[in-house]
Amino acid sequence: MQTITQAKAQAKRLRAALAKRDIDLPHTTTLELIAEGLGFKDWNTAAASLDPGHATDIVFEKTIPILRIFDEGKAREFYCDFLGFSVVFEHRFAADLPLYLGIGRADVQLHLSEHHGDASPGATVFVPMRGIARFHAELTAKRYNYGRPGLEAQPWGEQVEVHDPFGNRLRFCQQSA
Repeated sequence: MQTITQAKAQAKRLRAALAKRDIDLPHTTTLELIAEGLGFKDWNTAAASLDPGHATDIVFEKTIPILRIFDEGKAREFYCDFLGFSVVFEHRFAADLPLYLGIGRADVQLHLSEHHGDASPGATVFVPMRGIARFHAELTAKRYNYGRPGLEAQPWGEQVEVHDPFGNRLRFCQQSA
């Protein structure tokens, strides 16, 4: 979602780029051009809509599921080595305390926690995606000892379901058009 600060910065960059080509436009004109490019009738309408202080809409940006884990080594083997996620961050309050691990792959982020009370084992996470046949082939080629997921046709699309070592399920799905 575009903010008013970003729109103003775009207008400033546009004015500078035009100036390099010996085109001198007033700042107000570049603001109007940016507003039009964003689909607003004028800068005042854009500014009122983009100003977070005046926003009336509730916006949820993303969801990051927290999954319970019990063994760091098994979690890394499954999520990083098998599923291809990368570690985004790691946190422990002290060296001998439970791990809280952020992982990601493309636009998917998951948090894995050894902390009692953060989550219950047995959760299911639904992950919409594209390229499911390639993803399935990637997983199959790894010959993971604890699971060989299939590619299943469901009424809502093609799905690959995997089970982590802690009882959690991840359903990767390429939804039907």
